[in-house]
Amino acid sequence: MSLSIIIITKNEEAQIKDCLESVRFADEIILVDSGSTDKTLSIARAYATRIIETDWKGYSGTKMIALEAATGDWILWLDADERVQPSLQEEIQEVTKTGGVTGYYIARKAIFLGRWIKHCGWYPGYVIRLFKKEGARFSENLVHESVYIDGPTAHLKSPLIHYTDTSLDHYFIKFNKYTTLAARELFQSNYSCHLTDLIGRPIYSFIKMYIIKRGFLDGVQGLILCVLSACYVFTKYAKLWHYREQNKTKE
Repeated sequence: MSLSIIIITKNEEAQIKDCLESVRFADEIILVDSGSTDKTLSIARAYATRIIETDWKGYSGTKMIALEAATGDWILWLDADERVQPSLQEEIQEVTKTGGVTGYYIARKAIFLGRWIKHCGWYPGYVIRLFKKEGARFSENLVHESVYIDGPTAHLKSPLIHYTDTSLDHYFIKFNKYTTLAARELFQSNYSCHLTDLIGRPIYSFIKMYIIKRGFLDGVQGLILCVLSACYVFTKYAKLWHYREQNKTKE
């Protein structure tokens, strides 16, 4: 059974080489790029079986282009900031030889500002990343998309290594982008923003991550992450409120 890697990129020169190096064992690497202006493509050409350049179609739409282009029986979906360690490689190569399972959940070992975030509710954070191509499709979520498969699933033991944020500058670039997408998704679902969303949800987010999920055990990075995550929740609903206010003026 053949294995295809699918990755979408835009200006990932700092991450893409290590990502692609970690999956050289695959039969095929499909990379879909949406307008990189750095060295992403020149680096990727040394590894990728096929590179597709396209306009940005959203996370789900762009990943569907990669999925449809893949020819492997099995698909491993990766982001540029993720790495497949040798133990996970061995598991993947073993399970793709057998039948009976359609998709596998893989844990992600997130590295935030140089530290593995073992608590805060982040680990293991299982997601389906390895799956049979036949019948698979990505959800239409604007952000935090997932893959839909039809069939039994199982869990792999080894995690993906996820270098989620190497700097706060990088975090805040994603912060603004993701909160906007999340707010738009809520707006499109006709969700109304309430005062409890702006006050209660951020406070609960911090308490849940830092105390209930023991984020305090993750040191300074854990504290920073929990505070910023609460800010993320506040900003998402603040943007939703603003969208709804703007919409009122157009009526």
